[in-house]
Amino acid sequence: MKKYHVVVVGGGFSGCAAAIATARQGLSVLLIEKTNALGGAANTALVNPFMPYRTEIDGQKVDLSRGIFKEITDELEKMGGFFENKTAKETSVFNEEYIKLILNRMVLQAGAEILFHAYLTGVHKQGEKIRSITISARPESFDVEADYYIDATGNADLAYFSGCPYHLGRPNDQLCQPMTLCFRIGNVDMKKYEKEKPEITPLYQKLQKEGKIKNIREDVLIFRNVATNVLHFNSTRIVKRNPVDVFDVTQAEIEAREQVFELYYFLRDHFEAFKSAELLFTAAEIGIRESRMIDGKYLLTQEDLVACTKFEDSIALGNYDIDIHNPEGSGTSHYYFKNGEYYSIPYRCLVPNNAENLLVTGRCISATHEAQASLRIIPIVCCLGEAAGNAAAVAFQQSVPVEKADIKKIQQLLIDNGAAI
Repeated sequence: MKKYHVVVVGGGFSGCAAAIATARQGLSVLLIEKTNALGGAANTALVNPFMPYRTEIDGQKVDLSRGIFKEITDELEKMGGFFENKTAKETSVFNEEYIKLILNRMVLQAGAEILFHAYLTGVHKQGEKIRSITISARPESFDVEADYYIDATGNADLAYFSGCPYHLGRPNDQLCQPMTLCFRIGNVDMKKYEKEKPEITPLYQKLQKEGKIKNIREDVLIFRNVATNVLHFNSTRIVKRNPVDVFDVTQAEIEAREQVFELYYFLRDHFEAFKSAELLFTAAEIGIRESRMIDGKYLLTQEDLVACTKFEDSIALGNYDIDIHNPEGSGTSHYYFKNGEYYSIPYRCLVPNNAENLLVTGRCISATHEAQASLRIIPIVCCLGEAAGNAAAVAFQQSVPVEKADIKKIQQLLIDNGAAI
C-alpha cells in the first residue's frame, strides 16, 4: 500500500488547487480523478463560462477570486484561451482543452502525482481517523493510505463513505437545483444570430405555452464560444431527480438528451441563423448544480451572505448572486450583490464532523441550499480548494486534526500567494 501525506479525491478546479497548494508546501500528494483529464465539470459537463467574481471598490475593479485561480486564468490569457464575451458582462468564456493542459502542468510542477481513471469505492476508518481509501481502476482495486484527505468530488463522496453527516437540497423536501446537459451548435450564421437573438426566447415561450415545447426552462440561455460560428447552450432543465442516485441520474441524462434535440430543431426550424447549423456535441455528463453538502463545524447561510459577513477564519470571498434554479419547475430566482458588497467563507465550513483528518472543498462544503447557490461557481470553489490544500499542509506540519490547524498560518499562506480572504 502506497503512503502519501495527502490524498485529494477529485480533479476539478477545487481539487487541483488543493493538490497544488499542498504540494507546494513540500508534502507528497496524490490527486485522484475519475476521467482522463483535470478540470472537473468544466470538461465533463461543459460548465462555461466562468461566472462573475469581481466587484468595484472606490471605482476600481477588484477580483475576489485570486491566488491559484488567477495563476490559471493568467496562463489561459497567455495561451489565448479566453474569449471576450461582449454579450455577458464580466463572464469569461474559455477553452476547456487549454484548461486540461494548464492544470496538468501546474499540478505536476508543484510536485503532486496524478492518477486518472480511478474511482473511490471505499473508506477504512479507525475511530474518527481515516486510515486508507479503496480505489477501483479497471478492473483492479487497491488501497491508498495518507495522513490527511481532501474530498473534492463535488458530491461529498469521500465524506459520505467516511460516515460524515450531510444534507441534500432544500430542507423541506430534499430537492436539489435542476441538472442541465449543456451542448454546442456549430455552423451558425453569427450576423443573423445577432439580429434574431431577441426573438428566440419570446418564440420559445409562445410555443411552450402552446404545448409544442416540453422543456420547462423559462428561457433559452446561450453563450458565445471560443470557436468561430459555435454557440454554447445551458438550457436543458431536469427537475425532481436525485443527483446522487445513479438510476435518477440515468433518467436525467435520457430526458435531457431529448430536450437538446427539441431545442436544436426549434432553432433550426424557426431562425435563419440556424438553417445550416449542426448539433456538434453534448457534455460527457449532465451538469449537477447541487447535491450532498456536509454538516460541518459551521453552516453557511443565506443570511450570512446577504449580511456580507466577514468571518475571522475567512479563507475565500464571493459575490456571485444567489442564483437558484427552481428545483421543481420553471423560473430562476436571484439575489444580486451591489458593487462593493461581498461575503466571506469561513474555514469551519470545510471541516466535516466525524473525520478528524478530512477536509471537504468545492460545492459540497457546509452550506444551506441558498448559500450554496452562490458559492458553487468555479472561481470560488477553486479558492476553497487552495485553502483546503494549505490547511492540510498546516495540520500535517503541526500534527493536529484539521479542526485544530492554525487558521492564522493558513490565512498567511493564502495571502502570500495573492489570494483574497
